[in-house]
Amino acid sequence: MRFGLFIPQGWRQDLTGIEPRDHWSVMSGLATYADEGDAFDSIWVYDHVHAVPEPNGEATHEAWSLINAYAATTRRVTLGQMCTCMAYRNPAYLAKVAATADVISGGRVQMGIGAGWYEHEWRAYGYGFPSAGERIAMLDEGVQIMKQMWTNGVATLDGVHYQVDGAQLAPLPLQVDGPPLWIAGGGERKTLRVAAEHAQYTNFDGSPEGFAHKSAVLAEHCAAIGRPFEEITRSANYNVVIGRTEAEVDDRIAWIEEHYARTVPAKAPEVAEQFRRGPLVGTPEQIVDTLTTLRDLGMTYAITYFAEAAYDRSGIDLFAREVVPALR
Repeated sequence: MRFGLFIPQGWRQDLTGIEPRDHWSVMSGLATYADEGDAFDSIWVYDHVHAVPEPNGEATHEAWSLINAYAATTRRVTLGQMCTCMAYRNPAYLAKVAATADVISGGRVQMGIGAGWYEHEWRAYGYGFPSAGERIAMLDEGVQIMKQMWTNGVATLDGVHYQVDGAQLAPLPLQVDGPPLWIAGGGERKTLRVAAEHAQYTNFDGSPEGFAHKSAVLAEHCAAIGRPFEEITRSANYNVVIGRTEAEVDDRIAWIEEHYARTVPAKAPEVAEQFRRGPLVGTPEQIVDTLTTLRDLGMTYAITYFAEAAYDRSGIDLFAREVVPALR
């Protein structure tokens, strides 16, 4: 099993209380920590512009700006977004942005891509908010454009949502055929069909029951188009709350509630309860047991998020020391 690490960027209230002038040193310090260790294969950012669990004006740094910064300041880890919203950037332009980042990084960029969901930021930034079907159709057309550009250096598509006519890309990404595509989302009729057609990686429900079900649906789509199911690496995202004892786990949950209460007090109890109910909550032994079950179901890439990462690395250290080796 491989592991990724989300680097805090503010979107989940995870830079609260840190001065903006210090944000980059915190973020880059964690990226360097992951890059110089051997526990994490990748680092990740979110592609959002307004904070959650509500748009309250907290810092939210832009995803692809961070990807390029990490491309220049790390050496080993791959660089992903979970996930880029197709409609926020023209796909031909996005293909060029990703290709430049791939060159800067020496061929370490991954393309996390999805249809998008956060209605408030869509409307606030002037993107409207098309129906789910339209957003998924935009995802499909955009992926086709990106794959053409990364493979051939030129793309032409007369689509319903996107039209490009001889869009050129030079230089090509360093990775042959471009950055690997991570198609995120568990929509069973359309999103997983798009994933079956185009993805090297998927990312969906990480609970054992949900993961098994989405995997079965993906397998059906692969069979329908004649693609080997085994070609696709299946991943999931996890909020990790880890402690050497159950009391330490409870203390971390209490910290999360107190932390969110600083900026979104009405939401803090709900957020804390969401963290508590996550699959990767407990002692190292408990988390290893859960991940072993998930690995047996075919989940071989876990992307981890630690709410306290910008303030306290002890949970990440414990996970890297006692969980990661057990799954490798």
